[in-house]
Order: sequence, then structure tokens, then C-alpha cells
Amino acid sequence: MTAPLLAQRPSKALLIGLVVSGIVALIVLAVMLRAGGPVGFGLSALLAVAPLPVLLAAVLSLDRIEPEPKLNLAFAFAWGAGLAVVAGIALTVAGQQLFARAGYGTAAVQNIGVVVLAPVVEEALKGSALLLLLRRRTEIDGLTDGVVYASMAGLGFAAVENVGYYLLAFGEDGAGAVVQLFVIRGLIDPLGHPIYTSMIGLGVAYALTRRTAARYAAIPLGYLAAVFLHGLWNGAATTGSLAWLGSAYLVIMAALVMIIAVTVAERRHLVAKMGYYLSAYAPTGLVSDADLRMLTTLPARKAARKWARGAGLGQAMSDYQQAATELTLLHLRAERQGMDPHRFALERDAYLGAMAEARRW
Repeated sequence: MTAPLLAQRPSKALLIGLVVSGIVALIVLAVMLRAGGPVGFGLSALLAVAPLPVLLAAVLSLDRIEPEPKLNLAFAFAWGAGLAVVAGIALTVAGQQLFARAGYGTAAVQNIGVVVLAPVVEEALKGSALLLLLRRRTEIDGLTDGVVYASMAGLGFAAVENVGYYLLAFGEDGAGAVVQLFVIRGLIDPLGHPIYTSMIGLGVAYALTRRTAARYAAIPLGYLAAVFLHGLWNGAATTGSLAWLGSAYLVIMAALVMIIAVTVAERRHLVAKMGYYLSAYAPTGLVSDADLRMLTTLPARKAARKWARGAGLGQAMSDYQQAATELTLLHLRAERQGMDPHRFALERDAYLGAMAEARRW
């Protein structure tokens, strides 16, 4: 089938990063299990994992037209759940010790750690997953891709962090305290970490997909936005004021609305460009008017895959849709950033070949 033509070879660096991060996450969870006992850990882990299926589905739904490689997504999630968590704890504690040695009181050191150090350190670590994906920059075709990868790192981080918070609550006040904390972290604000880190994802994706002179300034700006949102929520939480919490929540929800608006606008732009670019390939016989109508709406794409599965051609239809989408994105990359004509021709012909092979089925 056509799939090998549509993706890069798995990166050894990403595979190693995935394995190492996964092992670190398991070690962290094992330490929590030993410290908190099977009952407390079991309840904490259950509540931390419970929202994940819905949250993962929501994040991945943003990029339904051109899904990201599973290895890249797994790496980003594992990075957040493993190395980012461990390094985040270590660096935050180290920073708090420096402030304690400088003469700050216990309460001040605690607040500095929560409101300043944790956002600065954690957002840098979660966001570094996107920087590690820069070697796979052809997988980041737009702002939506940056949001998806950043959100995966945020979800991984939040899942393990929540186990720790729930376990602490169980040790101090029992199961009731865990449920109360779950309402806040798992139901009211489950997308906190993904939203914060999405600011970095937007910055990295913008830098990679634009040709403006100041495009790389978007990365530090995105990082500062992530730190601001994270620190705003943590700071409001430390006050214990419902008014402050409500205000911070509204700001974070406004950021979420902005993220959704960006992804929707980008999807509409891609669909419009798909009709524009692919229509030029009608003389090849690989794209008909019916194909264009099918490719340019999500319901039609889904209906086509359902029909194809019923005819035993599900993989061929998926490959055809993916190749046509990648061909459109190739044109967009060339339009936005410029591209060597020889490389463009090679990639274009590869996608056309994949489309031709899928149609033969």
C-alpha cells in the first residue's frame, strides 16, 4: 500500500526519547505507589487517567485532516509525563533552596516556587518537546500541528502531576479530599497544562511555517505567554480567592477560544487551498470533481472512508486522502517558505505516485 511513501522513517532519536521518557514516567509512578500505598495510589491514578480519553480525543480532533505520526505524538506525551516531570520537580526544588539560602521565609519560598519557578521551569521543559521535534520539521505544517504536539506534552505532564497531587491529598485528608481536588483539576481545569504549552506550540509552528524576518521571535513570545498563563492560575490558586480564581479561569478560557479559532481558521484555509491546488492535477486523472468534493469537507471524507471499508478498500481510501492532503501541504510550504524546485518535484511526484497506487486498488 501507499503508507511507506507518505511518512519519514521513524527517527532513532525519537524512539530513544520515547523509551527513556516512558521508563522515567514508570519509575516516578512506582515511587508514588511505594510512598502512598496501593489504595491511595490506585484511587489517585484512576482519577488522573479518567479524563484522558476525552482530552486526547479532543486534542487529536483538531488535526483530523492531516493526523500526525503516532510516534511523534507518543514521544511528546511521554516526554511530558517522564523527563519533564522529573526535571521540573528537581529544578523547582533547587530554585526554592536558593531562595531559602538567600534568607526568604518558608511561606515566601513556597509561593515563589508555585507562582514563579514552577511556570518558568515546567513550560520550558514541556515546550522543549517541540524543539526536539524540529529535526522532523516537515511534520509541522501549520499552527495546528504545534498546538497538537504541545497539548500532548501538556497532557502527559498533567497526568503524572495529578497522580502526585491526588496522592498528597489522600495522605493528608483521605479520599474525600482527593475527590474535591479532582473536581478542580480533572473537571474544571483539565486543559490547563495543554493550553499553557500550546502558546509555545503556536510560537514554534509559526517560526517554522513563515518567512517573516522576525518569525523566530514567536518562540520566546509563546514561551512568555505560557509562563504568564501558568503563573496566573497558580497565583490565583495560592490566594484562595474565588474572585481571583474566576478571573484567571476566564483568561485561560479566552486563550482556549483563541486556540480553537486559530485551528478552525487554518483548517478552512487548508480546505480552500486543497480545492485550488488539487484542481490543477485534474489532467493527470488522479483528481476528479467528485474527488475534490470528497476531499474538501470532513463529513465527505469520513463518508468516503466508511464506504471504502465496506468494500474492503478502507486503507486505500485513507492513503489517497492522506496523499492528497500532503500534496496540498507541500504546495503551502513552497508558497510560505520557498522550496528547492528539485526537492519540490521529488516530493510532489511521490505523493502523486501514492495517489495513483491508492486509486488502482
